[in-house]
Amino acid sequence: MNKLFETTPSVALLAQRLALGAVILPHGLQKAFGWFNGYGFDGTMGFFASIGVPAPLAFLVIVSDLLGSAALLAGIATRAAALGASATMLGAILLWHLPNGFFMNWGGTQAGEGFEFHVLALGLSVPLMFLGGGAYSLDRLIARVLGGQSSTSAALPSPTAAE
Repeated sequence: MNKLFETTPSVALLAQRLALGAVILPHGLQKAFGWFNGYGFDGTMGFFASIGVPAPLAFLVIVSDLLGSAALLAGIATRAAALGASATMLGAILLWHLPNGFFMNWGGTQAGEGFEFHVLALGLSVPLMFLGGGAYSLDRLIARVLGGQSSTSAALPSPTAAE
């Protein structure tokens, strides 16, 4: 169980975790609540059904985007949250964005958005799956407590200059 939470005090992982969480959270808010011109829960479930995604999987995407991004920001269950983000990005590429090519549709000249954003999100999420949440993560605190240290000595460690 401790292996799930272990991580180094890496500031690079902290930056990746915060960037990924901050970018995915608004998408979760769109899908779940309709904020930021999103479809909301019912609309998102309807969209996923229209492209053949089973309802349980569509629900997991919404949960991953909403709760997974919040978990990333807090650094709790980082590996699981990053796995959810990775699976969501791969699914989005394969089910929707691949036919539109690599580039985003900044100029409005394509039929839809390409998958470059998703590749960047994968570049942030994959290392988090393997290395954990880094500095200032609740995972790191939990790992220290599970490792047998008392809660008073398991304060969040400061990152070292070498990391």
